[in-house]
Amino acid sequence: MHTPTTETPAKVAVGFAEKAKGYLALTKPRVVELLLVTTLPTMFYAHGFSGKSGVPSLWLMVATMVGGALAAGASGAFNCYIDRDIDKIMNRTSKRPLVTGVITPREALVFSWILTVLAVVLLWSINPLTGILGIGAIFLYVVVYSLILKRRTSQNIVWGGAAGCMPVLIAWAAVTNTVQWPAVILFMIIFLWTPPHYWPLSMRYSDDYNAVNVPMLGAVAGSRTVAVQVVLYTWAMVACSLLMIPLGGAGIVYTVTTAVAGIWFLLEAHKLYSNSKKNLVTKKNAMKVFHASITYLTLVFLSLAVDPFVGSALMG
Repeated sequence: MHTPTTETPAKVAVGFAEKAKGYLALTKPRVVELLLVTTLPTMFYAHGFSGKSGVPSLWLMVATMVGGALAAGASGAFNCYIDRDIDKIMNRTSKRPLVTGVITPREALVFSWILTVLAVVLLWSINPLTGILGIGAIFLYVVVYSLILKRRTSQNIVWGGAAGCMPVLIAWAAVTNTVQWPAVILFMIIFLWTPPHYWPLSMRYSDDYNAVNVPMLGAVAGSRTVAVQVVLYTWAMVACSLLMIPLGGAGIVYTVTTAVAGIWFLLEAHKLYSNSKKNLVTKKNAMKVFHASITYLTLVFLSLAVDPFVGSALMG
């Protein structure tokens, strides 16, 4: 069993291009990209829900997207700084810039704070509520998840994952200067989606997490236990997504897309459970659920973006 250490990697000569790539890697671009997939559709929907035609102003969309990306990037950079001791042991993270020495811990910390200030200033310029929600998102990921929960409980991703739900609240507040029921439902969809998304990934990298004593459920529990949880959270997520019909003013595009995508994702979750009962769960079929979760969320939010422009609310 490896014991995480806080040794600083030896200094290396780094060119400008490599340094720039290192800073970019600190922000976890793939995570930022996934968060932004939920932001713009929510803005479109909030605009239509408010009774306005067309789309939000270009400045508002750009400011919200850039501000959200900066906040997510700051959170990712702080996380890389906090986890640099275990990142060097885990195969999945062994090439991160703080491990290789491309970026020093001091540089990463300064960079994280700069992104935080820029994000808060930009989001606050939209309206104070948006700025406060941006601060909340960073706090949830950096303090609640990275510092408090990640290394202490197998439920870390459940509560820490709330940070990944914040972009929809930020997007809604940017457009309406308030948080209404549809925004809360969208928040809960992502909240319930996070475990079925991340636990199969932690099954794939269970050796990494066990090597550094990080109790991700997919690493510390049996495959049947994990599969049961994935199925339960997926059912709850699909049920929650349908609340947008009576409570959120959803129309035909969102309703049909979400129902079909939900049934498909439920089938994938149940396949994982079926395999777990036969002790046939592999890293490959666990990752199939992980990738399916990304497709599901993308389809739901794409339909959310289109929905205001096609027909009217089915209920209410």
